[in-house]
Amino acid sequence: MKILIRNLSRSTTEAELLAMFEAHGAVQSCNLVLDQHNGKSKGFAFVEMPKIGDAKAAIKTLNGTKVGDNIIRVKKAEETGAK
Repeated sequence: MKILIRNLSRSTTEAELLAMFEAHGAVQSCNLVLDQHNGKSKGFAFVEMPKIGDAKAAIKTLNGTKVGDNIIRVKKAEETGAK
C-alpha cells in the first residue's frame, strides 16, 4: 500500500521516515519529495509497505503525531493516472 505523509518539517530525512514506518513492518520504498532547484524537502513523502495490515497500523498510529515541530498527516495515497 502506498502511503502519503504530509506536513513534514523541511529538516526531516528519508532515514527518519524509514525508521518511523519500519517500526510497523516491512517498508518496500521510502521517497522524500525534494525540490528540483535547491534539493530541499518539499514537506511531503511517500512510503510503500507490502502488507496492507502493517500499512493501516502505521497510518492509524502515525497520523496526527508530532515529528520535529510539525504535526504530520498520514493517509493512503490516491492512485493517479493509468497503469
